[in-house]
Amino acid sequence: MTLDDSIPLVWRKSSRSGGGGAQCVEMACAPGNRVVRDSKNATGPNLTFSFHGFTAFLDDVKSGRHDLD
Repeated sequence: MTLDDSIPLVWRKSSRSGGGGAQCVEMACAPGNRVVRDSKNATGPNLTFSFHGFTAFLDDVKSGRHDLD
């Protein structure tokens, strides 16, 4: 999925992230998409999801499907 580079993204970090260099992600909304990146590497790669794909991904994360334990 490719984003239109002419559309500026406004990145948000979770209010639960806190400070201290913790492992955090940021999210931005683009038309019809949600974009996620590593907050410590703002110029690095990002993940782009369709709105429905992002909703499904969040449901999976909340259910523990992607736990690394």
